[in-house]
Amino acid sequence: MSNYKLGLDYAKQQDILDELSDYRQQFHIPKDSQGKELIYMTGNSLGLQPKITKGYINQELEDWANLGVDGHTHGKNPWLHYHEFLTKTMADIVGAKPLEVVVMNSLTANLHFMMVSFYKPTPKRYKILIEADAFPSDKYAVESQLRHHGYDDNDGLILWKARKGEELANYDDLENILEQHGDEIALVMIGGVNYYTGQFFDLKRIAALGHKHGCMVGFDCAHGAGNVKLNLHDSNADFAVWCSYKYLNSGPGSLSGAFVHERHANNKDLNRFTGWWSHNKKTRFRMRDEFDQLAGAEGWQLSNPPILSMAAIRASLDVFEKAGFDKLCEKSKQLTGYFEFLINELNNSDIKIITPSNPDERGCQLSIQVKNADKNLHDKLTEAGVITDWREPDVIRCAPVPLYNSFVDVYELVERLKTILNE
Repeated sequence: MSNYKLGLDYAKQQDILDELSDYRQQFHIPKDSQGKELIYMTGNSLGLQPKITKGYINQELEDWANLGVDGHTHGKNPWLHYHEFLTKTMADIVGAKPLEVVVMNSLTANLHFMMVSFYKPTPKRYKILIEADAFPSDKYAVESQLRHHGYDDNDGLILWKARKGEELANYDDLENILEQHGDEIALVMIGGVNYYTGQFFDLKRIAALGHKHGCMVGFDCAHGAGNVKLNLHDSNADFAVWCSYKYLNSGPGSLSGAFVHERHANNKDLNRFTGWWSHNKKTRFRMRDEFDQLAGAEGWQLSNPPILSMAAIRASLDVFEKAGFDKLCEKSKQLTGYFEFLINELNNSDIKIITPSNPDERGCQLSIQVKNADKNLHDKLTEAGVITDWREPDVIRCAPVPLYNSFVDVYELVERLKTILNE
């Protein structure tokens, strides 16, 4: 869809034609002090709460109240196997096999646990390659892994930088880095969708490049899961991690997901940290048995999971399953394309979209770079009832999420932005 038009009537008509428009009513939309709905465009930071979430959590609270410990086996949704209720839908969303996916821990914790297994430095091959503008937690994590293994993080970290005067990373530069330093690099660890620019990287291409030079390859898909088709299995990545509180709407600080490619599923020689939840389910409660590794991604679990957090994830995944991820991705492209069209029609030299214009190289986030930035424009948008987020030094991030944002939302955002720019 590229025949976009100006005007509120067009936006309203697109919402009428949108077969997913009713899903907006299934979410709590934040309101201002007068009770008017805000234009919420920060699902890339924290997704909105599905209205069914409270019921899902209350069910587990009731079972806890009424059954106590027996909720593990006799609850409506027995806690002992609760994480398994999430696996298939989560695997479908990230493009993986159920064997390859597990929900556990928090995001950076999972990244560290994956690096315990897949970052295997040697005196010659010990460096880690990341994108220069990676999310800070990723950078801190890989730096600490280098130090943990006795290496200087200033020497051991190789950055894939955008070219001078550009914002987006270039694959030719990545190839050149690997040609020059590939035999020194133990791990390529890239953010699947860059948090700042919104650039969706070609995971399959990066994995093939890394593997060609003997590197392990992993991705942080925090800004990709629930946003774009990651196709993790087909990417051939060794591992991936992601959070569930952005596009997956599971609530602040909720659990993370992890992917381990099936070729590693039965490799018990991989170094890893273990706990009783990565032990054979059939003999887990015998307690005195020697450790027996679970196959697949489940074999990276440590502890029994927090059920209340998983209940919120389950609620959101059920909404995703009913809406259909293919349909959501298609609407996302239409909605984001419309947003891009309206921003470009402003023809204002003070703002520029730095996110790729190719719909296959981005999700629903558009990063708007502000000339001579001082956060003033972002603050005025907030005062005008538009919830976006600011990322230093000069970017306003906006994400029209297909589950709960509308074409009218996008239209109104740009109208309010236009008013502010013309003041």
